[in-house]
Amino acid sequence: MLRPLDARALLAAHDNGRPIDRATIAPLADLVRGEALQDEAVALRIDRGERPIGFKIGFTNHTIWPIYDVHAPIWAPVFDSTVRLLDTPSARIELGHWMQPRLEPEIVFGLGRSPAGPDPAQLLEAIDWVAHGVEIVQSAFVDWKFSAAEAVAAFGLHAALLVGPRHRLATISDPRTALASMSIRLESGHQAPVTGRGADVLGSPLAALGHLVAQLARRGRRLDAPAIVTTGTLTDAMPLVPGQHWSTRFDGIGLDGLSLDTV
Repeated sequence: MLRPLDARALLAAHDNGRPIDRATIAPLADLVRGEALQDEAVALRIDRGERPIGFKIGFTNHTIWPIYDVHAPIWAPVFDSTVRLLDTPSARIELGHWMQPRLEPEIVFGLGRSPAGPDPAQLLEAIDWVAHGVEIVQSAFVDWKFSAAEAVAAFGLHAALLVGPRHRLATISDPRTALASMSIRLESGHQAPVTGRGADVLGSPLAALGHLVAQLARRGRRLDAPAIVTTGTLTDAMPLVPGQHWSTRFDGIGLDGLSLDTV
């Protein structure tokens, strides 16, 4: 008999780097149950000393929904144990025991105050800094095959977040327009470059932040400051293996590109 997915199994997969055996687990389709499992697993992480310091928003890029058969955004906490603030625009990515890791180039916001609401003006008032970052996502399910509820339960697929040099919002010229109209180029010597646009992320990374604020409010929660929020990938997620070199470059917004090597 198949057993239901549970929080301890999700945490064990995360800790040990071993995907969950589909042959033993009943499929999970209920998003409400997926959120409850995430909350249980997050509580286990808090109990052992990890501290949530913000959120990741996933599947905000509508161009990749058909690839993963997930057709709406998800979100999950990021932790002091998973977020790394870079002092320079270059870093090594130690893949360690992450499960089927992939790289996602994203826009990251640092909030200086809690947003009063999801409207763009309210969001801009709350943002302290803007940065380019990369989220490392992983799948506890083999071959990246999962339901939306399973993705939610498995920490929103979050493994790590590397945040590049931070820029005060005031240094970004017309940030509301720039965030929507910017473009990014992701390059590696192992494949053809891929590109993405701010508009692919729910119309703008700012809109993705507003979506999170609104969804939390519907659940009687708020986005407390200070908080780091990464707003979803600007391109498809790229598989990671040791020995790769990745670089990013922006047009239309004054953010640093990143240079990354995997080991």
